[in-house]
Amino acid sequence: MDTVFIHELKVATVIGVRPWERRVRQTVVLDLELAADTATPAHSDDVGDAVDYDLVARHVIEHVQHAGHALVETLAVDVATTLMNRFGIPWVRVRIAKPGAVAGARAAGVVVERGQCPGER
Repeated sequence: MDTVFIHELKVATVIGVRPWERRVRQTVVLDLELAADTATPAHSDDVGDAVDYDLVARHVIEHVQHAGHALVETLAVDVATTLMNRFGIPWVRVRIAKPGAVAGARAAGVVVERGQCPGER
């Protein structure tokens, strides 16, 4: 199984547990990895046979902008589940970084994997 990826997708959303965080939009940075069979689209050269990463990115942006979760963990699982359900993707890895969340660090965040890559046990 191959992997389609989208790295450093920046989205402004309401995220956080502190009262001030519930009143402002903060930027989160997402890295997405999606299991995909690239043999068919590589042969046909037809986007209809491929995971359309532009469509995936637009869907994730829209979803994250309106999610409003308190925890990045909740948001990451939500994004993973949404991608699997909406696009029929069997396995995803979602990394969400929250820049400036920890003093002295560039970012803090979480990585979740859901599903199973076809061919793995």
